[in-house]
Amino acid sequence: MSTIELEKLRIEKPALRPGGRRKRRLAGAVVLVLLLAAAAAAYRQGWLAPAVAIQTVLVQNIHPSQALALLNASGYVVADRKSAVASKVTGRLVFLGVEEGSRVTQGQVIARLESKDAAAARDRAGHNVAAARHQLAQARAEKVNAGLDYERKKALVEKGTISRSLFDAAEARFRTAAAAEEGLSAALLAAKAALAEAEVLLDYTNIRAPFDAVVLTKNADIGDIVTPLAATADAKAAVVTIADMESLLVEVDVSESNIGRVAAGQPCEIRLDAFPDRRFPGRVHMVLPTADRSKASITVKVAFEERAAGVLPEMSAKVAFLSRAVGPDEREPVAAVPDSAVARSGGGPRLFLLDGERVRAVPVTLGRRLGEMVELRAGPAIGSRIAAAPIASLSDGARVSVTNQ
Repeated sequence: MSTIELEKLRIEKPALRPGGRRKRRLAGAVVLVLLLAAAAAAYRQGWLAPAVAIQTVLVQNIHPSQALALLNASGYVVADRKSAVASKVTGRLVFLGVEEGSRVTQGQVIARLESKDAAAARDRAGHNVAAARHQLAQARAEKVNAGLDYERKKALVEKGTISRSLFDAAEARFRTAAAAEEGLSAALLAAKAALAEAEVLLDYTNIRAPFDAVVLTKNADIGDIVTPLAATADAKAAVVTIADMESLLVEVDVSESNIGRVAAGQPCEIRLDAFPDRRFPGRVHMVLPTADRSKASITVKVAFEERAAGVLPEMSAKVAFLSRAVGPDEREPVAAVPDSAVARSGGGPRLFLLDGERVRAVPVTLGRRLGEMVELRAGPAIGSRIAAAPIASLSDGARVSVTNQ
């Protein structure tokens, strides 16, 4: 190809117009300004600001009495009056009139042992009493007869009508009859005592409730041998175990180092695992005058101040020893948050409610101070998660990262 042809193939550059370069520079400046404005807006909204690391807590439902607690201890519900009811005699169980949960009254027959031998002994003693009465009546009649003969011969001997020997015989007979009467009177008393003993032994076969109570366990069945000593493997020492439900109290172990915070009559609050939403008012009934060296603790008995329906022996319990009694307006639970979570600078009190990756400032109305907590009368619902720390570095809409989830 010739040089002339190559020259024809050359592409001519269009001549640059003087105004084109100026337009491009203006467009670039506009874009730069827009980018700077967007960056400033994003920074103000926190889009570009680093996330604030915070710890969070939940809005809690607490009892005001928690702020009064000086000491907490755990233990179990026990019955102050409890009995393993058994018999004083050995015999085979022939009647059992109760079961677990049965209510019994004082003196009620709850079980009975086989009693044919005891009944026979009672009957024999009764017949002995009857025989002793008849013998005594015979002796008294003999004494009366001997007394009359003695008086007659006494008058005759004084007149010299009869000999002295006849009078002496009459006097001896009278004294013998009197002694026989006294002996048979004592024998009658002994027979009556034997009858009373036989009746008591017969009544021992009736196993009675010693006080008003509820049957906790049934330890024997009909046909079992019941004996006070339970000397054999098949013998039962107790028929039932009962407890007075009106005497329920809580036994807790308090460490020796904290026993100085406990005193008799001190108000308490009892919580049971079986009733997590209920709190029972109580009072220290007794501090036992001895310590357990193995646990370095002292047992404290706490009594219920009110009848606790549904409470049963051996339930797990926790006791809070209070600085003062709980007032009527302090029995119901209230919403509360840590006082340190409330922001007070720059306006009214507010909380920072967690909303995704950001927090929202929510105005609140505060109530009573409850130790380290403060009552929340108006604000986020119970269970809401709020920022706890740090509060000073937060603002409405700030981006956060939670460190304790």
